[in-house]
Amino acid sequence: MAKIVTEVPGPKSQELMKLRQKYVSRGPGNVTPIFIEKAKGAVITDVDGNEYIDFAGGIGVINVGHCPDEVVSAVKEQVEKYIHPCFHVNMYEPYIKLAQKLAEITPGDFAKKSMFANSGAEAVENAVKIARKYTKRMGIVSLECAFHGRTLMTMSLTSKVKPYKFGFGPYAPETYKIPSAYCYRCAFNSTYPECGMHCVEHLDRFFTTEYPAEDIAAIIVEPVQGEGGFIVPPKEFIQGVKKVCEEHGILYISDEVQAGFGRTGKMFAIEHFDVEPDLITMSKSLAAGMPLSAVTGKAEIMDAPSPGEIGGTFGGNPLSCVAALEVINKIEKDNLLERSRQIGEQMVGRLKEMQEKYPAIGDIRALGAMVGIELVKDPKTKEPDKELTGKLVKACYENGLIALSAGVFGNVLRFLTPLVITDDQLEEGLDILEKAFAMHAR
Repeated sequence: MAKIVTEVPGPKSQELMKLRQKYVSRGPGNVTPIFIEKAKGAVITDVDGNEYIDFAGGIGVINVGHCPDEVVSAVKEQVEKYIHPCFHVNMYEPYIKLAQKLAEITPGDFAKKSMFANSGAEAVENAVKIARKYTKRMGIVSLECAFHGRTLMTMSLTSKVKPYKFGFGPYAPETYKIPSAYCYRCAFNSTYPECGMHCVEHLDRFFTTEYPAEDIAAIIVEPVQGEGGFIVPPKEFIQGVKKVCEEHGILYISDEVQAGFGRTGKMFAIEHFDVEPDLITMSKSLAAGMPLSAVTGKAEIMDAPSPGEIGGTFGGNPLSCVAALEVINKIEKDNLLERSRQIGEQMVGRLKEMQEKYPAIGDIRALGAMVGIELVKDPKTKEPDKELTGKLVKACYENGLIALSAGVFGNVLRFLTPLVITDDQLEEGLDILEKAFAMHAR
């Protein structure tokens, strides 16, 4: 449970912050000014002894909780055997076993293969390379409000200018964007479901006015847009884009980096939409915090690159692979998919009660335990309230709750609670959030 025993940040965190400011580049941003000492399950303890309920989960990395015993034990056992022989030099069983497991649990009744890297951005980079190699086309299409990473290619595919793109151009060529199904702020000023899915229909115009369909290698879509504001699209949107891809020989890439591994109540969020992607990118909660990412897809597509054309020295590190195998086992064994759905229902219920008191909550969006609220100055004009969002994040961590902001306008509070959070911890976290609203919201 939450317990604040000093000011936040406490004296030890303040001293460490001075060192951080002196020796660490200012580019890596920080949500809170605290320094962590230890963490377990859904609770973080800082160096000053303050305890926080974690609604951030390492930005979606800790779906199975901080330091799950099964993962810790597996990593300890593996580190005594070998740490890093490099798969490209000396192969090892955990890499193969994990690829086999991903072939079993990812959607699609067809032969699949995988390759491993270290981060979500690396997974997206490799998915783009594989798609281009297979289709012999160059164009890559992403969505407005998308976030795919900070490397050159993934930054180019990302749709939030500040802080991710401003001043870092020129961007990677042959990358294009189409409107997302952001129904709360529809780009076509329409209302779902009467809209007729203009955002899907727009693809025909895009192929005519911007880039020919026969030159597009892939369209990459987050089934739930994460950094973009936890935007949950209508089922018809995802299915419509997939149909367009099939009609034109374009590969469909599902970016599951934030939404995968039980976050939405399914192992992969794309399963909610009854769509089988050609390629899936994943990372974050794949290995409970160990650096690991993967691209899994149709075997013939994954085999398009020749030996040596994809990979990397640290990709599929054995410590990360054994961690990932334990993560998947824990999700299945402990029924965390059902728990995700329960968490989402409990959170949405409380948030709707808050919305009745605080009109600043303009929209509540959720799929399983991937929950976000969009904050506005006026529910009629929907003017974004970025200032209030920042105040709420600060008030939360000062009172024992870690929460994150998101959204292209910086006005969304997103919640990524560990799926092992207890009901009591969840309720206390929501109580702290409601107190923050009482302090700062109209």
